[in-house]
Amino acid sequence: MNANNTKWQPTGDGALVFQHLPDDASWQSHSLSVALRVLEKYTPPRKLKILDVGCGAGNSFYEFKKFDREILWIGLDIVDSPEASFRTRDDSNFLTFDGIHIPFNDKEIDLAYSRQVFEHVRQPQQLLAEIYRVLKPGGHFVGSTSHLEPFHSRSYWNYTPYGFCVLLRDSGFDSVVIRPGIDGLTLIGRRILSHIRLDKICDSFFEIESPLNLFLELISRAARMPVKRRNALKLVFSGHFTFVATKCGGKYAHSAESLPAPNREDR
Repeated sequence: MNANNTKWQPTGDGALVFQHLPDDASWQSHSLSVALRVLEKYTPPRKLKILDVGCGAGNSFYEFKKFDREILWIGLDIVDSPEASFRTRDDSNFLTFDGIHIPFNDKEIDLAYSRQVFEHVRQPQQLLAEIYRVLKPGGHFVGSTSHLEPFHSRSYWNYTPYGFCVLLRDSGFDSVVIRPGIDGLTLIGRRILSHIRLDKICDSFFEIESPLNLFLELISRAARMPVKRRNALKLVFSGHFTFVATKCGGKYAHSAESLPAPNREDR
């Protein structure tokens, strides 16, 4: 029998996140890639409104526009964001807010995106409720946040994967799926190397399998662990993790569990 099809009976930490684990692939994921795969589910094509919450310099603009030039991209950030202060582009729609109250009407946004922002959000539960409010029925909130990452850029929190899922569900999201991102040890090593200006060595590991993740993937496959258990194992040591949260209802509603797998086909 294929180990991927073996039913895993979760215990301990694995049981806490079991309902939020994908069973299609265990490779690490990157939030932008996940967001673009989510957009592929919006068929037939239509003019989508994308809100990048905590957009900083607005680097996601071109990636979403490359996917579909008809997308209406809006970047949102606080006035004194350190990342936004270095923004030089003027070819996009940028708005500022107070960190809680999003300046849009109810059910106005198709997809909200937030890459590595919520560790910097002072009042996360209130902002999550606002994101839920402005999403259309069937809309998705996609992004990533920190679990085991050193203090950086006025970060307030590191979330456990379980804790962030609880926050999302308490905010009203009906379906939440989490996947491991870059591992925590690599992030710590990257921070150490930054003090001698060698941190760029680790940058590729945000998008390809990072060293500890690769090790865990290999040994867990050798032990014939099912996919959900491999995901649970990597999440214990994750530096970042990605999430897809779905608001119930609507013509374009898709359960996060039905979205395409990341990176590679899982065999």
